[in-house]
Amino acid sequence: MEIGLLFSIFLVASNFIYGVHSTVFTIKNNCRYGIAPATLTGTGDLVSTGFELAPEASNTINMPVPWSGRVWARFGCSNDGGHFHCNSGDCGSGHVGCNGAGGAPPATLVEFTLGQKDFYDVSLVDGFNLPVSVVPQGGGAGCPTTDCPVDINARCPSELAVKDASGGTIGCKSACLQFNKPEYCCTADHSTPETCPPTNYSSFFKNLCPKAYSYAYDDKSSTFTCGNGADYLITFCP
Repeated sequence: MEIGLLFSIFLVASNFIYGVHSTVFTIKNNCRYGIAPATLTGTGDLVSTGFELAPEASNTINMPVPWSGRVWARFGCSNDGGHFHCNSGDCGSGHVGCNGAGGAPPATLVEFTLGQKDFYDVSLVDGFNLPVSVVPQGGGAGCPTTDCPVDINARCPSELAVKDASGGTIGCKSACLQFNKPEYCCTADHSTPETCPPTNYSSFFKNLCPKAYSYAYDDKSSTFTCGNGADYLITFCP
């Protein structure tokens, strides 16, 4: 028997024994305008790094397991002279695919660690640009939804607001991003949960989106888990 065929049989058998599988991310655009979702891989095989979605459109990505990384969405995008650019969440690649680059904050992040147990959260630690929800599909009982369904841009304090050329608010910075002070970033002499409690600014985000990370030590009410085998529906502007 050829070595290649033996290796193929071994892979199939190993996958069956150890339960190797992929997780499907379905990313949907419920916004009234086009967006460009993107991913950034932390660990694991690379996946599609960006694509465009018209209103009400969706796309699926087969995610390798194990995998960790983030998903976010850009908007206010244009492709002038072959150079792709977005006013919010842009990754600076000049293309629809971000090709290993992260989004410029403020951007609402959906963070995943996929493995024997999945961990996921919505993070506003660097600020907000679009509402989002994460709904597990399958995986058994005890797989909660998490989200930030509110348009924080419409309520953003003026000192945190990011404006476009027409004066509209297209993002809301976190206090850490805006002021870069230890008490907001949980650094230096504020680098523990005891010395870095919530602030008025992080509480502003938390009150609007109770399930989302609002600052660095917001784990207890913001990180969710799901058993192996779930898929995920990620909806922007739910």
